[in-house]
Amino acid sequence: METLEHQILELIARSYDAIGWPGVVALMAIESVFFPIPSEAVMPLAGWMLVEAKGLSVWFVLLAGLFGALGSLIGAIAIYAIGLFGGRPLLEKYGRYVLISRDDLEVADRWFERYGVWAVFISRLIPVARSLISLPAGIARMHLLPFLILTFLGSFIWSTGLALGGYLLGSNWETLRDHMRPFDLPIIALLAVLVLVYVYLKLKRRRASSGDK
Repeated sequence: METLEHQILELIARSYDAIGWPGVVALMAIESVFFPIPSEAVMPLAGWMLVEAKGLSVWFVLLAGLFGALGSLIGAIAIYAIGLFGGRPLLEKYGRYVLISRDDLEVADRWFERYGVWAVFISRLIPVARSLISLPAGIARMHLLPFLILTFLGSFIWSTGLALGGYLLGSNWETLRDHMRPFDLPIIALLAVLVLVYVYLKLKRRRASSGDK
């Protein structure tokens, strides 16, 4: 794991050396699609290499946050589109094979219509979940404009906070990732438990329905 993280850090650093600020956009777009490149490394390193190490004012951290949010938005749009144009039709046709019925999709539609605003915004402030929320939002056909606005706002807050941490810590910015890393597995475990509970309840409901017939 440490070797992989070291390679990722080298990739991020080389990107910033080669192209500077556009590297933030590109890497955060990838982070929104491909989780192994964590924003907890991308943004603090930007705060150090592109702001603090260059002797720029702390206000440039806001620029880092802006570029980070833009990259996150690009990646989120791609995943949202996959959910909308790919995942939705597949689940409508084959969802019953993975315990997802049309009724479940309608429930998800109503849930996102009612709570999607908070779900998208808050998820963008949570490790792991921030990269996952775009897919169900697309599948549930969440209205695009609120999705875009809330994704950008949540990502801007997240990116700016991490960049500020990198700026303040300087060459010791990796300690920020060390403090956040322990939260990754508990969040993944919680998501896995929720999936297992969902499957259990669906199977239980299906057996009950079969027994009534």
